[in-house]
Amino acid sequence: MAISNNQISRVTRSKEDAKASYDMFSRWYDVSVGWGEKKFRKVGLEKLGAREGEQVLEIGFGTGYCTLALAQSVGSSGHVYGLDISEGMRNVTQSRVEKAGLAKHVALQLGDASKLPFKADSFDAVFTSFTLELFDTPEIPIVLRQCQKVLKSGGRICVVAMSKEGKSNLPVRLYEWAHEKFPNYVDCRPIHVRKALEEAKFQILDTARMSYWGIPVEIVVAQKQ
Repeated sequence: MAISNNQISRVTRSKEDAKASYDMFSRWYDVSVGWGEKKFRKVGLEKLGAREGEQVLEIGFGTGYCTLALAQSVGSSGHVYGLDISEGMRNVTQSRVEKAGLAKHVALQLGDASKLPFKADSFDAVFTSFTLELFDTPEIPIVLRQCQKVLKSGGRICVVAMSKEGKSNLPVRLYEWAHEKFPNYVDCRPIHVRKALEEAKFQILDTARMSYWGIPVEIVVAQKQ
């Protein structure tokens, strides 16, 4: 089925399959995919601007590149909580956190962001990179409502994700075709990042657009009103 310029394709892979895939992939993620995502994550971290003493939640921490950066930003008086579906990813990140001497300031757990296991008004900031587009289309607003719930009033969220904004180009069409034909290998797809945050009643603070091999990437910072 052809995907129109504004239509977001669906995610058909089950979460059980996704978990198994990322568990297996965790040791090789950085050398195969993660290295290409670092520059976008770095911009997102800079725009979020985590500060000393803050309580920050990272959704989809993967192999821990951003977890370490966030922990260093919040310092000894802050804390970083991480949530990921993959035990393999948690093991990799936990090892890195311990080697960096940051274990006292980082708590990692397994879970699904559509059901965040945290109390309301717990966090000053939420960070998520290349994760929101892994959720099926009807789940995206659910995840963002969960983020609204756990953020304090005035709390910030930064989303880094592949974007459907602008005219569809060849790289986007090829990626979406691969996503449709091989959902177990190409499990994410471009989404409307800013629009999704606005529909979830966040106030947009900053937006940047970049390109990942011709595929647009949106980096959006928003605030709980």
